[in-house]
Amino acid sequence: MKRAIYNVLFLCTGNSARSILGEVLIGHWGRGQFKGYSAGSFPKGAVHPLTFELLEWLRLPTEGLRSKSWDEFARPDAPVLDFVFTVCDQAAGEICPLWPGNPITAHWGVPDPAAIEGSEEHRRQAFRDACRQLEARIKLFIALPIDKLDRLALKRRADQIGRSIEHEKT
Repeated sequence: MKRAIYNVLFLCTGNSARSILGEVLIGHWGRGQFKGYSAGSFPKGAVHPLTFELLEWLRLPTEGLRSKSWDEFARPDAPVLDFVFTVCDQAAGEICPLWPGNPITAHWGVPDPAAIEGSEEHRRQAFRDACRQLEARIKLFIALPIDKLDRLALKRRADQIGRSIEHEKT
């Protein structure tokens, strides 16, 4: 599988936190080799304020980020996707659209930081934990020799990455 840039879609139900973080992180760590996208099966319509706060604190780009439906990526004019990663258990169990390009899919479940209640610091920590978990998986993924692996091997490795940091506490 050889491409100049690999398109990666991160899916969640609300598309307000985890999938947005994945979109930004893969673009940052992929350094021009990966283009990140995100979407939700039932998008909230707005990015969670603590997602923006964390990305700005990390000095990562936030311009153009928005909560959007996965339907945008099932259209004929959508980017051809190489990989689709679900980052929430609910979206992983839903019937996804047929994605143009027949992408490799995997589940990389991460606890939802937007669902955490409690003090402001406790909630911020949940966002940092989700970010660290996604960042660790993305770094493992971008280190794969994608152009040297066949589809089956890539699928197997992407699945392993999703299980390697399964709901780990950081």
